[in-house]
Amino acid sequence: MADPSTTRHASLSREASRNGSFRPSPGSIPDAPGVYKFRDPHRRVIYVGKAKSLRSRLSSYFADPAGLHPRTRQMVSTAADVEWTVVTTEVEALQLEYNWIKEFDPRFNVRYRDDKSYPVLAVTLNEEFPRPHVYRGPRKKGVRYFGPYAHAWAIRETLDLLLRVFPARTCSNGVFRRHAQIGRPCLLGYIDKCSAPCVGEVSPERHREIVVQLCDFLAGRTESMVRDLEREMAAASDALDFERAARLRDDIGALRRAMEKQAVVFSDGTDADVVAFAHDELEAAVQVFHVRGGRVRGQRGWVVDRDEAPEETAVLAQLVGQFLAQFYGEQAELAAQAEGSAPPVPRQVLVPALPEDADAVAEWLSGLRGSRVRLRVPQRGDKRALAETVERNAKESLTQHKLRRASDLSSRSAALNELQDLLGLDTAPLRIECVDISHIQGSDVVASLVVFEDGIARKSEYRRFAIKDAAEKGDVASIAEVVRRRFARYLTETEAEPEEPDPKQRKFAYPPNLLVVDGAGPQATAAADVLGDLGITDVAVVGLAKRLEEVWLPGEEFPVILPRTAEALYLLQRVRDEAHRFAIRYHRDKRAKRVRASELDAVPGLGQARKAALIKHFGSVKKLKQAAVGEIAEVKGFGQTTAATVYAALHDKPHDKDGQQ
Repeated sequence: MADPSTTRHASLSREASRNGSFRPSPGSIPDAPGVYKFRDPHRRVIYVGKAKSLRSRLSSYFADPAGLHPRTRQMVSTAADVEWTVVTTEVEALQLEYNWIKEFDPRFNVRYRDDKSYPVLAVTLNEEFPRPHVYRGPRKKGVRYFGPYAHAWAIRETLDLLLRVFPARTCSNGVFRRHAQIGRPCLLGYIDKCSAPCVGEVSPERHREIVVQLCDFLAGRTESMVRDLEREMAAASDALDFERAARLRDDIGALRRAMEKQAVVFSDGTDADVVAFAHDELEAAVQVFHVRGGRVRGQRGWVVDRDEAPEETAVLAQLVGQFLAQFYGEQAELAAQAEGSAPPVPRQVLVPALPEDADAVAEWLSGLRGSRVRLRVPQRGDKRALAETVERNAKESLTQHKLRRASDLSSRSAALNELQDLLGLDTAPLRIECVDISHIQGSDVVASLVVFEDGIARKSEYRRFAIKDAAEKGDVASIAEVVRRRFARYLTETEAEPEEPDPKQRKFAYPPNLLVVDGAGPQATAAADVLGDLGITDVAVVGLAKRLEEVWLPGEEFPVILPRTAEALYLLQRVRDEAHRFAIRYHRDKRAKRVRASELDAVPGLGQARKAALIKHFGSVKKLKQAAVGEIAEVKGFGQTTAATVYAALHDKPHDKDGQQ
C-alpha cells in the first residue's frame, strides 16, 4: 500500500468543540478517496469511516442535525474534532478503515460481533494423539476448525456418527493419561468408537491417519470416501468375508446419515457464502449461510444498530459494504492463527446488493483468498432460491429480536428517565458504574467495579481491585481507595491527552454519569469526598443500602425512598447485584488459591513457583495426593528427592534421602 498522506483539521478550543463549531471549511477537505476519524474532547477516536470523496461525505455530517440519523446526530454532537487520511485507491481505503476500526474500537461504529458464541469442531493436529472436540474461543496454531455450528449438540451428534468410521480419541488429556496409567481403555474403546491409542491398540502414526481421514470427510471429501468404502465392501463380500462386509455396510450407513444432516443446495459443488439482511430505521439483522461442496456447512446471525440513514435504495449497499469489510477481515485473521485452516473467503460471495465500491471489495477479498473471488447478486435458479431462504431467516431473526427487546428497551428508557428525575440529575445516566467490597471478616478483601451503558451490562469494562493494607481498613475506606484509584487513572489519561491514545489502554476511558456504591450514607459520602478532592464535579454519587433498598445521597441525613415498583429502583438493584456477584467471584477465586496452596506450606523447601507448578499440573491438591512419587517427579522442576518429600508431607509419612518411604 502506498504511504497515505494525512491532513488534519486545525485544532479548535475545547469550548468551540463542545459547541459543535469544529466543522472544517469545505474547501480545506480534499475531493479524493480516503478514511476519516472523529475524535471526542479527550482525543479518543469515536467513529471511523471511508468515502470515495472525503469532501462530499464529511460535508453531509454538518448538514441540518434534524435530518441526521439519531446515532449519527449523537456522534457529531459528541465529537470535538475530525481528521482524514487521503489514500490512492478504494482498496487502500477499505483496508485502512478495517484496521482503524479494529485498532481503536470506536464506540459509534457498528461492530458485527456474533450475538452468541458459536461452537466449532476443533481437531488438535498439534498433539501427538490428535482429538476432535467441541470448542469455543480464539484460534490456535496447529488446530483445524470446522463450522461454525448453530448448536453444540449438533457437533456431538455428528461426531458420534463419524466415530464409528473414524475411531479417533475424543477424551481430554487428563482422561487419556489416566487410562494410559491403568492400562485399560474407556467405554468408547470397548464399543469400537475409539481406537484406544492410550493403551497402545494403534500406533501414533495410524491414529493420526484416522484423524486426517476424519478431517478430509469434514472438509467435503464425502462422496469419494463413500465410494471407497463401497468398493471395499464389495471386495469383502466377494472374498466371503461377510463379517467385514457387514461392518463396512454399517459404516457407509453412518456416513450417509452424517451427510444427510447437511442439506444439499447446489448440485455443482459450489463453495459460497450467502448473505442476506432485514432492517428497519434503527436496526439491521444479517444472516450468513456457509455453503461448501454444495452443502450448507454452517450458519451465523447478528442483529446490530444502524449508524446512518442513507436513501432507501442505498441501505442494502451500505450494510453489505460494512459487513463484508469487518466479517472477512476477522476471518482472515482467524485463518492466519490456525494452520491448515480453510481459506477465509469462499470462491463466491452472494449478496442482496452490490456495495458502492464493489470492484474494490472484490479485489480486496481476492487478496485475502489468494485467488479470484466473485461478488455477485444471484438473479435466478438455485442460488436465488437459497438467497431468499437466507433473507427469510434474517427477517425472522429481526422479528424475534424486536419481540425480545421491546419490553426491555422501554423499561430501560423508563428507568434511566426515572433516575434522572428522582435524583435530580442534569441528564439521564447513560453510563452507570458501581463499586462493591467483598471479604470474610477482613481477610482477602477485594472490590469490583461494573459498568452499565444504556441500562445494559458492559462486561468487557468490568474491573477487579485487590485492596491494599486491607486489614487496617473498613468498607468505607476501601470504597474510597477504589474510587480514588479508578478516577486518578481517568484524570491521568485525560490530562495526558496523547496524540494517538493507545486503544489497548482503555481501562477507564470514559467517566460515568452516575457512580453507585454498595452501602449507605457513609459510603456515598466517602466516594463523593474523593471525587471532590480530585476536582471531579460532573459525576453524581449515590449509595444503595441492601436492608431496605434505600438510596443515599452524599451528606444527606435521610435517604431517598424510591417506589418499590419503580423501574429506576429495579435498575439500581440489578447494577448493585451484578457488582456483588462479580466481587464475590473474585473473592472466592483469591481465597481458593490461598487455601489450595496452604496445604503445601508444610512441605520444606517448596517455594511459591513450585507450589503453583504442582497445582497447575494436577489441578488440585486432592489429585496431587492421589499421585505416586514418580508422577510428581515428572513435573518440571522436580526430582525424585523433592517428589518424595512432597509425597511424604501430604501423607504424613517419613522418607529417606533416596525417596523411599
